[in-house]
Amino acid sequence: MARGMQITRISVVEFGFELADLGTDYNGFNSVYSPGSVRRATGHVLLVETNEGITGEHVGGDRNTYAQVGQVAHYLIGRNPLERERIYNDVKRALRKVDKFGLSAIDIALWDIAGKAYGVPLYELLGGWKRTLPAYASTLHGDHVRQGGLSSPEAFADFALQCREMGYPAFKIHGWGNDPDDAGYIRREVAAVLETRAAVGESMDLMLDPACEYDTWADALRVGRACDEASFFWYEDPYKDGGVSAFAHKRMRELIKTPLLLGEHVRNFEQHVDFSLAGGTDFLRADAHYDGGVTGLMKIAHAAEGLGMDVEIHAPTPEHRHCMASIRNTNYYELGLVHPHVKTTRPPVYLDYSDDLGAIQGNGHVPVPQGHGLGVTIDWEWVRRHETGRVSYP
Repeated sequence: MARGMQITRISVVEFGFELADLGTDYNGFNSVYSPGSVRRATGHVLLVETNEGITGEHVGGDRNTYAQVGQVAHYLIGRNPLERERIYNDVKRALRKVDKFGLSAIDIALWDIAGKAYGVPLYELLGGWKRTLPAYASTLHGDHVRQGGLSSPEAFADFALQCREMGYPAFKIHGWGNDPDDAGYIRREVAAVLETRAAVGESMDLMLDPACEYDTWADALRVGRACDEASFFWYEDPYKDGGVSAFAHKRMRELIKTPLLLGEHVRNFEQHVDFSLAGGTDFLRADAHYDGGVTGLMKIAHAAEGLGMDVEIHAPTPEHRHCMASIRNTNYYELGLVHPHVKTTRPPVYLDYSDDLGAIQGNGHVPVPQGHGLGVTIDWEWVRRHETGRVSYP
């Protein structure tokens, strides 16, 4: 099985879908609650076929991701898909002038092949042991919808209470962002931090992710000191350096007590290590979609372990559940983006898997898929009905 297996075809299926009650914020980047609106989006499925009839599948990525897959498809055809480490290093070099998101998609599909080939869930291949994972509710960005929206500090506090009643052990705020027509947004961010803690008391871990919105280091410091007062679990990507300046965040770590979480915008294993050694963060962020797939994410996790740091995985996906199930030095699964009045922020592409608000079990955990490979079933009937394009190699 292993010695003779070869990749025979790579296909990318593009599909279109609509999301109800979603719009965008002041600059058109962040998704926000917008009652009655419909947001149109595009998704992709990567298929890696083999001569033994096993196909690796991966849902995710964008057109830039799959432009990179096209760059290296000729290399992949005929390769043994179980030689993931070799393929990881060869493709990483080939894509060294770009962000390497294409490598991430390929690697995840190869791990799916391996699990199916050996008849086990992916996490077992990684040496994992966790069957469920504690999750935090990660909100949509703040909006300006007065009735039912996340439009005030009180609204975030109320939503945190709702999530606590559902069983969530932790809650993360994505605030409003720096709308140029809103001079008071920093004061509102501070108020959201303090009022949410006042509402839930010490019963939940709380986090804040401004998503690099704050204009100045001083604004980030001001909100960071509010996080100190409210005993936040972490403070993530605060200002518009883009989350990449180890020096700037090292300075902030010297002035606030709340642990910083950085690394989402630092690409791949080596730069995560450099950022950590430079003192730029307390928790280290990693993402299989951004950092070289499952292979790259696990390298980051073990490097963090060697440095005595925790790694926190960004965004919810089946592959991230498998990785977290196999990592000791990690705390929470990010379940989001969620809102009290938005049913879903994702396409209904799976038959047996969800990352929506109600996906947790009563103890605030999510289950790790138990099927072979990624362990999830794609709804191919739905995908074909919504297909908008397809390309195959060769």
